Amino acid sequence: MIMSPLTLNLDTVHLTDEQFYKICQNNREFKFERTASGELIIMSPVGGESGNREADLIIDLGIWNRQTRLGYTFSSSTIFKLPNGADRSPDAAWIRRERWEALTPEQRRKFPPIAPDFVIELRSATEDLEMLRSKMQEYMDAGVQLAWLINPQQQQVEIYRPGQDVEVRNLPTELSGEDLLPRFSLSLSPYL
Repeated sequence: MIMSPLTLNLDTVHLTDEQFYKICQNNREFKFERTASGELIIMSPVGGESGNREADLIIDLGIWNRQTRLGYTFSSSTIFKLPNGADRSPDAAWIRRERWEALTPEQRRKFPPIAPDFVIELRSATEDLEMLRSKMQEYMDAGVQLAWLINPQQQQVEIYRPGQDVEVRNLPTELSGEDLLPRFSLSLSPYL
């Protein structure tokens, strides 16, 4: 059964960035996002399989990053303040070193006002595919350079690149980080 996250329309409330930050900090048992129009999204936690797969993605990306020292890796607990005003948290993300270090310490401590360079979304059995595709397009509009939507339910990966049509691969065995993440490759056998 596909379950949609709970979306609260807060048109008349207009949460400030500080208020949204406090809601997230005071309710750590929930995972929140906020749309560009100010809707508050409350997402259900993932199950064991999805959580394990997500952890493996972060580990693979993190190991590559430790070896190359080209940037910083982030987990799904990190919320990024996108240029359109949305607050989003991909399952795994990476930002080039010089972009991250250009942020102030205060910006790095809270919800960083930056779009990652690279994001991965791993669709869980309860996530709506069209909502995830909209989120992927929002990442691209925000300046993300490469994004992967891994869809185990349909054994596909959607690859997003700026200014290009989405590339859909059926049953791929491996993905490449291309020029953005040199020598990074992800074996997809644990995910598809």
